[in-house]
Amino acid sequence: MRAVLPALLLPVAVGCAPIGAKTAPPGSKIKDAPPAAVVVNQVGYFPALLKLATVRAGGSAPQAWSLVDSVGHEVQSGQTVVAGPDTLAGDTVQIADFSSFDREGHGFALVVGSDRSYPFDISPTIYHKLKYDALTFFYQNRSGIEIAMPYAGGPQWARPAGHLSDKSVPCAAGSGCSYRLDVSGGWYDAGDHGKYVVTGGISVWTLLNLYERTKHLGSSLADFADGRMNIPEKGNDVPDLLDEVRWEMEFLLKMQVPDGDRAGMVHHKIHDKEWTALGLAPHEDQMPRFLYPPSTAATLNLAAVAAQAARIWQSIDAPFSKRCLAAAERAWQAAQRHPAAFALPGGVGGGPYEDVKVDDEFYWAAAELFITTKKPEYKQFLASSPYYLKVAPRLPSTEGGDVASPMTWQTTAALGTISLAVVPNALGDKEIVTARKAVTQAADAYLQILQKRGYRVPIDYGQAGKAPWGSNSFLLNNLVVLALANDFNHEQRYLNAVAAGMDYILGRNPMDQSYVTGWGARPLRNPHHRFWAHQVNEKYPSAPPGMVSGGPNSGLEDPYVKAALGGCAPEKCFADNIESWATNEICINWNAPLAWVLAYLDEKGTTPLKHDQH
Repeated sequence: MRAVLPALLLPVAVGCAPIGAKTAPPGSKIKDAPPAAVVVNQVGYFPALLKLATVRAGGSAPQAWSLVDSVGHEVQSGQTVVAGPDTLAGDTVQIADFSSFDREGHGFALVVGSDRSYPFDISPTIYHKLKYDALTFFYQNRSGIEIAMPYAGGPQWARPAGHLSDKSVPCAAGSGCSYRLDVSGGWYDAGDHGKYVVTGGISVWTLLNLYERTKHLGSSLADFADGRMNIPEKGNDVPDLLDEVRWEMEFLLKMQVPDGDRAGMVHHKIHDKEWTALGLAPHEDQMPRFLYPPSTAATLNLAAVAAQAARIWQSIDAPFSKRCLAAAERAWQAAQRHPAAFALPGGVGGGPYEDVKVDDEFYWAAAELFITTKKPEYKQFLASSPYYLKVAPRLPSTEGGDVASPMTWQTTAALGTISLAVVPNALGDKEIVTARKAVTQAADAYLQILQKRGYRVPIDYGQAGKAPWGSNSFLLNNLVVLALANDFNHEQRYLNAVAAGMDYILGRNPMDQSYVTGWGARPLRNPHHRFWAHQVNEKYPSAPPGMVSGGPNSGLEDPYVKAALGGCAPEKCFADNIESWATNEICINWNAPLAWVLAYLDEKGTTPLKHDQH
């Protein structure tokens, strides 16, 4: 164990968005075991889907590879395909494709010369438990409720209810309000104890979209039925996935301004007055907490997800559905009255999550409201929007550095088009086909990128070639688009690309690192988090399994990676260390697409393979 500075001396910054450099002493470097030369998905592969291993090897000559079983017997062999340099990875690589091997088993390994991969399984159920672990993130990060056994998963993760004072939170100085609101409940956003509407909004949308996609296009809705997840609400005749989402949805509703000129607007966030230190459980946090001013972006987030919730709960809990729809329409009207109320950059105690371009949020909210209400006013708004029935395959350079990805908490137009493409609605058949084509065109762009990348991963970072903050979440959102393209077109190449992208998350990457806690031979161990802080204080537990790291980030914003990783290749700008909030934080709007994609792949794992993508 390395020496660390006492956690209470570290003024650590957090948030699932860049928030500016903070002053904190850099930690000492950790020397870890070197990554393997043959990298694989350390969890496993599906018998009937694409199976690739990446070999870090130069030269122009293919190399012989051997697939061996758990006792070392060769079960298949072949020759690698030379892929060449992958500049984003900083590696020259070759590819071993063993897709034709479809025998199930445990403990396989890929051998090239004297190099051997970590072991992996081949099974149609490799992600069945992992998808539930990914959803556990949300229960574990609930605010205002005791995290108790048996739901905690282990006594080390049980804790008293945190932030009971959120039942009466005052407005921050200068925020233009003087009241207090009950904003208890909800999910802690990330490594800190803040709760943010714009990250909560896209997280709720993603999980509700998982529900709606599975209901309308999938076959595994029973996997999220009452009693299938380990949460206190099981047994109430409501699907467990919806019970978990409702915990956040109730909080979002509480953030709406009750009366006055800004009635119907939504407070952007609630968090501590100052940054708190690592090694601090929610019930131990005594820092004063404040509501921060309403914003148009937060208001439209509520309008969108409350409309989405209204249609889903209509047949489950009619009063709640009615309350959600009333809040959604009230928020829509308030946003029209206040179309340029923007969150301020900077600040302390929580991330700013600023967004000064909200025409995309207006489009998203109008789409959800139209699907739910069929009102012509929302359809007219949609038809006049430049985003109508489109999915941009890249983020605007001002928001994501030209990253090849369709959506973030700050860029939300794609959410509206995806909902129109997935959920039955009152648009004509021609319009729905157009929406589905837009999703497919974005997916095709990611397929093209995958073919160009030596690591065969469907993401790049534009001309600047710099991995952004939360790069793994951008990839996961790409996989959502690729999965939907498979739903709409039933072409194996899209499904294989989804599997290949998850391979990257689970170990077939330049770090030879599973970016998910508790899974893989080299799992994520030390995410940046206040109360899963065992690395800095043995009083606290390590993170439960199923939490995904934000991953490589060329910005190197925190002092730890600045000291440790100068000159790193973009996809090697990563440190599995609790002090690295720039590369190793975890948060709700990153685990939501992880759960979405894992659920999709778990459903599709038995699809027959077509050899049309290598």
